[in-house]
Amino acid sequence: MFNLIKKDKNTKARAGILKLDHGEVETPIFMPVGTQGAVKAITQSFLYEDVKAQIILGNTYHLYLRPGTEILKLAGGLHKFMNWKKPILTDSGGYQVFSLSELRKIRKEGVEFKSHLDGSKHFFTPEKVIEIQRAIGSDIMMPLDECAPYPCEYEYARKSIELTKEWAIRSKEAFLKTKPLYGHKQYCFGIIQGSVYKDLREKSANDLFQIDFDGYSIGGLAVGESSETMYEIADFCADMIPQDKPRYLMGVGRPENILEAIERGIDMFDCVMPTRNARNANLFTWNGTIVLKNAKYKDDFRPPDENCDCYTCRNFSLAYLRHLFVAKEISGLILATIHNLHFYLDLVAKARQAILKDEFFYWKNVYISRLKEKL
Repeated sequence: MFNLIKKDKNTKARAGILKLDHGEVETPIFMPVGTQGAVKAITQSFLYEDVKAQIILGNTYHLYLRPGTEILKLAGGLHKFMNWKKPILTDSGGYQVFSLSELRKIRKEGVEFKSHLDGSKHFFTPEKVIEIQRAIGSDIMMPLDECAPYPCEYEYARKSIELTKEWAIRSKEAFLKTKPLYGHKQYCFGIIQGSVYKDLREKSANDLFQIDFDGYSIGGLAVGESSETMYEIADFCADMIPQDKPRYLMGVGRPENILEAIERGIDMFDCVMPTRNARNANLFTWNGTIVLKNAKYKDDFRPPDENCDCYTCRNFSLAYLRHLFVAKEISGLILATIHNLHFYLDLVAKARQAILKDEFFYWKNVYISRLKEKL
């Protein structure tokens, strides 16, 4: 399901194609986050036509709680329920469950947790998480894993990867025993854990390689460690993953984080940052980050980013966008979201073009300093 097309001559950056039944995905790729079957503050038509999203992400935990697997089955899966015709990746919901902290209990069999919605009790096993994702019908699914907190002691991380390994084995067995419900093929990725300990990361990776997943995710990063540590661990893990398997760095990140990770051989990314920042009046541009509520934009009639051709930049000024946020108009959130997601997808598309031309190292260094500026 993954073809490696080109490796940059000067870095570890890669360009490839994910071949999925709902369409091909060109990597490196950023996946907009649609946690509950909707990417916040944007419609599917804009995701298709303007953002040019090739794949989006859904969340098993949230979709399990609502609308629930029975509704999704009656609808014919998440694709039909939300009228999305391109690929979907679902995470296992493990991160959300483990972030509940005092509301969950971890056992060898699985994890018991209380819903953040109504306090009702639920129990996730590796097998149940696969079953839920069969009902969702995602193109790529993730197995249940434990995302260790940061920081954590070595012994905690060691026990965590042992549990993640056992759950990965059970997940793969459940994946092989069950069939897709809606006619399209589904794939399953393994998740490498081990906190910041390289020997544990290596053991976790080798354990998963023996199980033989369709791709490999690097989990447990972007959870509080420094950017340098994140890059170091991502680099270390990427080097171990077989060349013919896609590499997914979960929950990352800022534009400069993505470019640094691409340089280290990562193919896939997701993060709530572009949509969340948009709803808080922060725009990512090719010249840095714009804080729309700044008074200096009150009479600035330029487009937000003169190097961007998104719907927002083609049609509206900084002054108008600032007015929408000051006036608390919902359209401000929508227009900012369109821009930020367009920017992220344009960023990885341009990175891919640079890789294909063996120009990624130079191209990245030109832009990365600009992306950190605040305007």
